[in-house]
Amino acid sequence: MDRDSRIARHTSRRSAGIRLFFTLGLLVTALFAVGFGAPARAAAPSCPNTEALRVPGAEQQKLACLDDLTTAGLVQTGHTNPADWAGLNAAGTQNPTGVAGVQIDGYFPDTSTFNTNNGWNHDAQFVIRLPNNWNGKLVITGAPGVRRQYANDFIISDWVLAQGYAFASTDKGNSGLFFFRDGVAPGDAVAEWHDRVTELTIAAKAVVLQHYRKPPKRTYITGISNGGYLVRYALENSPWLYSGGVDWEGTLFLAEGPNLFTYLPATLKNYPRYAATRDQAAFDALVAAGFPPESEFLWDFHYNVYWDLTQRIYREEFDPDYDGDLEAGIPFCSSGTPGCDADYDYANRPQAVKDAVAKVSLTGKIRRPLITLHGALDALLPISTDSDVYAELIEQARRSPLHRYYAVEDGTHVDVLYDFFPDELRPILPCYRTAFTALEAWVESRGAERPPDSGFISRPDGGDLVNSCALS
Repeated sequence: MDRDSRIARHTSRRSAGIRLFFTLGLLVTALFAVGFGAPARAAAPSCPNTEALRVPGAEQQKLACLDDLTTAGLVQTGHTNPADWAGLNAAGTQNPTGVAGVQIDGYFPDTSTFNTNNGWNHDAQFVIRLPNNWNGKLVITGAPGVRRQYANDFIISDWVLAQGYAFASTDKGNSGLFFFRDGVAPGDAVAEWHDRVTELTIAAKAVVLQHYRKPPKRTYITGISNGGYLVRYALENSPWLYSGGVDWEGTLFLAEGPNLFTYLPATLKNYPRYAATRDQAAFDALVAAGFPPESEFLWDFHYNVYWDLTQRIYREEFDPDYDGDLEAGIPFCSSGTPGCDADYDYANRPQAVKDAVAKVSLTGKIRRPLITLHGALDALLPISTDSDVYAELIEQARRSPLHRYYAVEDGTHVDVLYDFFPDELRPILPCYRTAFTALEAWVESRGAERPPDSGFISRPDGGDLVNSCALS
C-alpha cells in the first residue's frame, strides 16, 4: 500500500480511534480506581471435599461453591471483577458457561497494597478455581500488563474450565500504574512476578491434591503480554513445575536489548511530528524502531494509550534516576524537555540500569514444550523486536525442537481493536485456543502428535474470525 493510501486510511479511522481512546480510557480508570467489594450470595451446588481446603502459605482465603465458575456466572455473583479483563477480547467471542465448582480467593503475605480487589487493599492476591468435572490437570496464569488476578478470566479461565482444567491466577505481587513503587532496588517489582507465579503454582498443586485426592497429572502455564513473559521465564527457570506452556505475545526483557526502552522512546520522539505533518523521516524512524508500516492506522491509539505510559512507568522501574526527583517522568513531553522520556537513550545509560534489566532477562533456554503466538501488526510489542528475537534465542540455545512459533497475520496486541478495525485486524484468541489444544496433544502424546511447523497463520478469506483459527 502506498503512503497516500496509508494516510487516507489513517485519517478515515481517526474518529473511530478517538472514540476507542475515550472508551478504553474509562476502562483504565475503572481498572485502577474501582475497589472490589464482597461477593453477593451465590447458589450452593454440591462441592465435595471443601471443608478442609487450605491454600498453603496464604494469609487470607475465602471459599465459595458456585453453580458457574465462568464469567457469565461470576459477574452475577460478584466473584470476578470485569474491570480486570475489560478490553482484551473481541465482541462476539463465544465462551462456555455453566461450569460448577469451587472458587478460592485469597492472598499471600506481602507488604504492598496496590490491589483493591475483594476490599483487601493487599497485593499477592490469587484466585483458584476447581471444577466439579475435573480432567486431572491444572492451568497457571499471571496477569498481563499491570492488571490484577481476574484479568485472564474471560480469555483463558472460561475456556480451560470448560475443558475440565483447574485454574489459578496471580496478580504477580504488584499491579496498577504505580507498580514500580514496590521493591527496594530497580527491577525488584518485576522480579517479584516470578516468585509469585512459583508460589501460586506450588500452592495450587497442593490444593488440587486436597480437593480431588490426587495431584494434577499435567500442569500448564500460559498468559498474554506480561503473562506470556512469565511463561517464557518459568519454562527457562522452573521447568520442573510445568508440562509446557503457551506464550501469547510475551514481553521481551534483554539487558543488551531489544527491550521496551530500545524502541518506545522513538515513538514518543517521532510520532507527534508524524501525526502533525506526515513527515516522512518521522515515519521512517518508527518503522526503523520495529513498528510494521502496515500498523500505521493503530499508531494514534497506541501513542495516546500505550506508548507514553508504558515507557514512563517501566523506565521508572528499571531506571528511576533518569528523571531525577520526578516519578515516571512527564506525560507526553516534547523532545528537549529535561527528563523527557522521548529522549531516553538506553544504550548510554549507566551499567546499573542494564544490570537491573539483566536480573529479569530471558535466555531462550526453555526446558519444556512452548508454543508462541504473536500478531504481525502488534503495535505495542513489535513482532520483529520481540518474538522474532526470542525465537532466535531459543534456536541459539539449541532448544528449537521444544518450540513452535506462529505469527498471526493482522493480529495485534489486544483483540478489542478488531471491533473498530474489522477489515484490517483479526483476533488472536481463537488461534490461542487452537494452540493450547495443540500443546496438550504434543505433551500428552509424548511428542507423537506434533503441532504444525512454526510459520505464518494467514488470514482466511471468510469464516468466523472471532471464534475459529487453524494453525496450518
